[in-house]
Amino acid sequence: MTDRPVVLVTGASRGIGAAAARRLLARGCQVTIVARSRKGIASFAAETAGTQRLLPLSGDVAREPDCCQLVADTVARFGRLDALINNAGILGPVARLADADPGEWQYNLAVNLIGPFYLARAAIPHLRSTHGRIVNVSSGAAVKAIEGWSAYCVAKAGVTHLTRLLAAEEPDITTVALRPGVVDTAMQTMIRAEGPDVMTPAKTAHFRQLKEENKLLDPAIPAGKIAWLALDAPPALSGMFLDYDDPRIGDEIEAS
Repeated sequence: MTDRPVVLVTGASRGIGAAAARRLLARGCQVTIVARSRKGIASFAAETAGTQRLLPLSGDVAREPDCCQLVADTVARFGRLDALINNAGILGPVARLADADPGEWQYNLAVNLIGPFYLARAAIPHLRSTHGRIVNVSSGAAVKAIEGWSAYCVAKAGVTHLTRLLAAEEPDITTVALRPGVVDTAMQTMIRAEGPDVMTPAKTAHFRQLKEENKLLDPAIPAGKIAWLALDAPPALSGMFLDYDDPRIGDEIEAS
């Protein structure tokens, strides 16, 4: 055990989560990476073979026992917890609300909203003692109604307000929500493939144009912001819903 910061990152097998975990490891942190895919986690771990500062775990954040175990395993391995990054998320079902499968809709909320609740609840006793931080990765969809994304929009609105509630109830923990921008991830691929069936032609064209004109953000850009928030966010930001390019946010890419 060392005094190096300990950070738990969900949805870390690819995209923003994996990029944030890399930034944290570069900073010298001890990092637990979590994803449902054992293969994805194993692939990430292979990149960093030999380091004792990485704990790869598989688990489903929609399940409370998994969330409790992820926190417990992290503390057992590293002796403490300094930050939780709730990044795991899913978009589907991509369907208008009247046509959406109720089970898929419910599972979306379980991953995107209930999962962060489970993890925060399990992490709070540890984060209180370290005056730690929680970073909830939200979305512009939290404040915009986008056709076909009903579950995702509602869940992200919920996690953004969950951030405010945590800030009000846990003054010793700095909790922030981040809008990461429109990022070049598997979620964008899904939007371009399935979105045209449910989104307006204008919205469909918008997302396709972003890809065609190379206007999607590299995951490393919001990841640097997330890593900085997890390590250095001041208490004055607690409860806020911040854009990734907010000038109050530093950047671990620049700092490393």
